[in-house]
Amino acid sequence: MTPTTSAPAPAGPTRRLPTNVSYGSWELIWAHIHRVLVVNLGLAVTCLPLLAALAAAHEPWRHPVPFTLLWLCVGPALAGAFGYLERAADDTADTARAIELPRAYRRLFRRATALWAPYALLAAAGATDAVLLRHTAVGLAVCPALAVVSVLSALSGVHAMALTAAGPEDHPLTPAAYLTAPYGLLRRWPLALADLVLLLGAAALVNRAPLLGLATLPGCALYVVWRNVHAAHARLESADTAAPRGR
Repeated sequence: MTPTTSAPAPAGPTRRLPTNVSYGSWELIWAHIHRVLVVNLGLAVTCLPLLAALAAAHEPWRHPVPFTLLWLCVGPALAGAFGYLERAADDTADTARAIELPRAYRRLFRRATALWAPYALLAAAGATDAVLLRHTAVGLAVCPALAVVSVLSALSGVHAMALTAAGPEDHPLTPAAYLTAPYGLLRRWPLALADLVLLLGAAALVNRAPLLGLATLPGCALYVVWRNVHAAHARLESADTAAPRGR
């Protein structure tokens, strides 16, 4: 007697894991990735002289004058990146075109250079003095203050570039224009502290892995800083307009 074998059960339809991300969400994700890559490429191109000098010099603090001059090119590069983010945030604009970044760089170059120079020179002077005085008798007392001045000046310059990209281009550079960024930085110091930690962390990671860091981190960090600057100054403007009513 031959054993009877049961027929195999018919294979049902293959079950697929449902995806919770819609097409619009994927489009938004890829739009953000595109913006980050465009910002990273723009920063790498516009800051190429500074990056090449940093790669060639092992101790850049021994050459303060040429590196200070190269440091001045960072301001227009940041303004161009923030100008591209401003353009990309406009729903009516063609946000996918990377040509908007060099256009913003060219449009904001003069104003960004004039506004960035005082912050950049103060930051470079403070950092250079702190490095040169770190082994002297007064270094223990002076270096922390110089480091704080240098870091706050650089952060104020970054905030000023974000405000330059968001503001009108024909507005005159009055003394108030140079004080707007430090004022907002001190009034909304939690957001400024978050920006500082983010930028320092990105710079440290780029220093450890230059190629990978430059390809991924600067655009992400600047996007968060750009959003924080907008949020901080929007709150300041609303608080300033509501203050006379409360009196």
